Amino acid sequence: MRIHRDRFPGQALVDTAVSHALLRRVASRRVGESLRLYQPDDVLLFSSLDARRPGYLRAVEHARARRFEPVIRLAGGHAAAFLERSMAFAWASPDAQAHLHIRTRFERLARWIVLALRRLDLDARLGAVPGEYCPGEFSVNIAGRVKVMGVGQRVIRGGAHVGGVLTVAGSESLRAALVPVYQALDLEFRPETAGGIADFDPCLGPQDVSAALIEVLRDEGQQVEARRFDPGILSEAEALLPLHAAVRGADAGAALRPRSAAAGEGKTIVQTQIGDSTRAVESRTPPGRSLPRAASKASSNLGAQPATHRPAGHPTGPGRRT
Repeated sequence: MRIHRDRFPGQALVDTAVSHALLRRVASRRVGESLRLYQPDDVLLFSSLDARRPGYLRAVEHARARRFEPVIRLAGGHAAAFLERSMAFAWASPDAQAHLHIRTRFERLARWIVLALRRLDLDARLGAVPGEYCPGEFSVNIAGRVKVMGVGQRVIRGGAHVGGVLTVAGSESLRAALVPVYQALDLEFRPETAGGIADFDPCLGPQDVSAALIEVLRDEGQQVEARRFDPGILSEAEALLPLHAAVRGADAGAALRPRSAAAGEGKTIVQTQIGDSTRAVESRTPPGRSLPRAASKASSNLGAQPATHRPAGHPTGPGRRT
């Protein structure tokens, strides 16, 4: 399994589009099974289902007012806040019958997270907490009280993406962002059910979680290899940006209409979140264009610092919010 830890600070939209491009690469067998483990920006991930609700535009403005960048994510479900003090993940796996194995992938990913957190001496449990944000059967909570991990899934022809976030710290910011967003969307949410693992052990950080998760993968028999994205991933991601903008243009779907493409490449079969409705759409893959900033070359050191791809003018010092 390829492990990618590249970061794109200040480029939340690019970050999501990169995970989308990675899914398409894996589904078309251009690369093998891959897992992104990274610290995101403060971002509010909405689903296409959220975008159809009457209060969606107000929810987007609430997110921006609290300095969370709104983005349409790959998977279904409902709004989820990703904090910089969290560990985001995006697992892309090849599967010719991906639509038949949705539950199996959810079970596997959730098990990885539970085992990783238990290695850190946390009382991690599988299942939804009543009143949690983006409720799902495969949420992970601590002691049955606080949701710390949410997950969703996107299936296309040839492969699947299972992605989400594990909150580490910043519970007050998490709740402050989610409360007005869920009110605007007219969805149930009990703020006390949202938190992070640092609420239970303040010494823990995102790197502790990712290290524990890699240990779990190795114990499972996975051959893990650290990699960095090649420049082409950004070219492919750029073509997908319109699909993930919080407010989409009328021609956003053109990103998935090919000029010429192999039959079936990138065709979406189902987008789902356990506990929510499943919807099917069909789409296809266009060639991408180049982004101005290239990614780093491959690395084989799992302990190395993740590659960071910053846009021009992005703050790197004390002025950056954490």
